[in-house]
Amino acid sequence: MHDVVIIGSGCAGLTAAIYAGRANLKPLVLDGYEPGGQLSLTTHVENYPGFPDGIMGPELIENMRKQAQKFGSEFKSGAVTEVDLSRRPFKIIAGKETYEAKALIVAAGASARLLGLPGERELIGHGVSTCATCDGYFFRGKPIAVVGGGDSAMEEASFLSRHASRVYLIHRRAEFRASKIMIDRAKANPKIEFVIPAVVEQILAPKGHVEGVVVRNPGTSETLNIPLEGVFVAIGHDPNTTTFKGKLEMDSDGYLIAKHGSLTSIPGVFIAGDVQDHRYRQAVTAAGSGCMAAMDAEKFLEEHTQ
Repeated sequence: MHDVVIIGSGCAGLTAAIYAGRANLKPLVLDGYEPGGQLSLTTHVENYPGFPDGIMGPELIENMRKQAQKFGSEFKSGAVTEVDLSRRPFKIIAGKETYEAKALIVAAGASARLLGLPGERELIGHGVSTCATCDGYFFRGKPIAVVGGGDSAMEEASFLSRHASRVYLIHRRAEFRASKIMIDRAKANPKIEFVIPAVVEQILAPKGHVEGVVVRNPGTSETLNIPLEGVFVAIGHDPNTTTFKGKLEMDSDGYLIAKHGSLTSIPGVFIAGDVQDHRYRQAVTAAGSGCMAAMDAEKFLEEHTQ
C-alpha cells in the first residue's frame, strides 16, 4: 500500500515525485514504457529555466530522478498494463506486480509518431527531431525538412523558417489535412518549399548525422535526393493512455481530460504532463503540471485520511 503511486518518469512524473516526496508521502514511481520520457531522447535542452548554457536531456532527467530519490521516492521499472480505479485504494498492475495506492498520479506522457525508417530513432538528436520549438535553434542557416500534412506540420514549418535557410515541407499526398489558413501561410512563406506528393524513403546519414533524404513520388515512383541537415517529423503524437480507456475521461485523440487543474472525474486520480497536454508539450509545462498534481494529491490525502 502506497500513499501515492506515480505512473511515468518523465518531467511531469519526476516533478510530482519531488513534491510528493517533500510532503513525506513516499511516492512510488513506475517508470513506464519510456523511462525518462521524451527528454531522454533529446540531446541539448536550451529552453529549460536555470541552465543558461543548456543541459543534455538525459542529464536533466537523471538530476530530477536523483532529486526525487533524495526526498524518499521509490522507483520500479516496468509498464503499467492494467488499473482498477473503481474503488480506493486503486490497484495498479505492472508486470507481475500489483500495487495499491490511496492516490494516483497519471503522468504516462505521449510518444511522438515516427516514420518507421531504418536508423530513424537512433538519429534523434543527430538531425532527426519531433519538436521544432525544442530543436529549431540548432539549425540556424541550415536546410531542413518537415514531414507531415496537418496543422502542426504547417506550424512547425513556419516556425522553423525563422531559423533554417530552407524548409522542405514533405507530404505523401497532394492534399493536406491542415486548415486553409495554415496552408496559405506556409505557401506565402518564401523559405518554405512544398515537396508533394512525396514519401520519405530513406534518411541519409553516412557519418552518423543527417545529410539528406531520399523521397519517392508515389504516383510516378521517381526518386529525388534532397541535401539537408535536419528532419522534423510532424505526424502527430499518441498519448500513452490505452490502459485508461473507459476508466478516465479522454478526448477523441486519447488525451486525458482534467476537470480542474490536475483533477479527474475520479476523486484521488490526478493527471499531469503530455498525457493531458496536446498543445504545449514542453518540459517546463510538464514539470509545472507535475507540481500541481502532487499538491492536489497531498490536499486530497489530507482530506481523506484512512
